[in-house]
Amino acid sequence: MAKIYSQKQPAASKMLPKKRTIDFLLSYSKALTILKVGSLSIESIAN
Repeated sequence: MAKIYSQKQPAASKMLPKKRTIDFLLSYSKALTILKVGSLSIESIAN
């Protein structure tokens, strides 16, 4: 067990999102509408 904790961990490489992931999130956020009716919040996707 002591060996596991004493070993130095390799540095993680920089992770970047793919272009299609960014496009999906942006289009989702543009389609999302939140309506407030009294104390309720109604979320709807306009797709």
